Amino acid sequence: MSSSHSQNMKIGIVGFGTFGQFLAKTIIKQGHTITATSRSDYSHLCLQMGIHFFSDMSAFLDAENDVILLCTSILSLAEVMRSMPLTCLKRPTLFVDVLSVKEHPRNLLLRTLPGELDILCTHPMFGPISGKDGWKDLTFMYDKVRIQDEAKCSRFLQIFEAEGCRMVEMSCEEHDKAAARSQFITHTIGRTLGEMDIRSTSIDTKGFETLVQLKETTMKCSFDLYSGLFTHNRFAIQELENLEHALFKVKEMLVQRMKEEQGQENTES
Repeated sequence: MSSSHSQNMKIGIVGFGTFGQFLAKTIIKQGHTITATSRSDYSHLCLQMGIHFFSDMSAFLDAENDVILLCTSILSLAEVMRSMPLTCLKRPTLFVDVLSVKEHPRNLLLRTLPGELDILCTHPMFGPISGKDGWKDLTFMYDKVRIQDEAKCSRFLQIFEAEGCRMVEMSCEEHDKAAARSQFITHTIGRTLGEMDIRSTSIDTKGFETLVQLKETTMKCSFDLYSGLFTHNRFAIQELENLEHALFKVKEMLVQRMKEEQGQENTES
């Protein structure tokens, strides 16, 4: 679906790794113009995609983007923001992050960016694998942290609305509380299964096939992402402790039942 010319925006992507490239393909398809910068040199790939790549951050910020889309890792965001000479910006700009935690980037952007720059914190709850066949009915979470130009913010959100995303507005705190219980626990279970080195067998149940798939999917994600979900989500430590407690409780229940059955067998004999 293409946007009308009046709605087209110039969007600068900071961090042109796998996720940045994934978003860029759909944004370009809608008719928006993209520039990019990254620690790695993606100039050749950007040339193929019709994207202007900047190796210099100052030149990137000087390029008059309507939106700066932060696609960095959780752990590198603070360093990236420190490296930005914000005086190079020539116009009021909307800063958008897509990190998997939300309070951390919100607080960092509020501390770093001057008041005339708008802030939209988002989390597309999908990626290159789950979104490979389109974004219809996939969840896009957002929080209008500091928005003065509502029209520009709406035009950006329209990118995801136009693709059929399920748009969910919630606070960064609500997001992190929910994500600690869902996303972080999912990654933790997958990582744990990876440490156990579980593999498919010749007699797999459907449930076990699901567990193997979970392990394989989560282990494809970098440990930096996983550690970022823990380090920069204040609710994660409690969920990890809840998981440890639950596992201990289940073990206690099994041992207790085993003792009861052994006692009954001894009585009958």
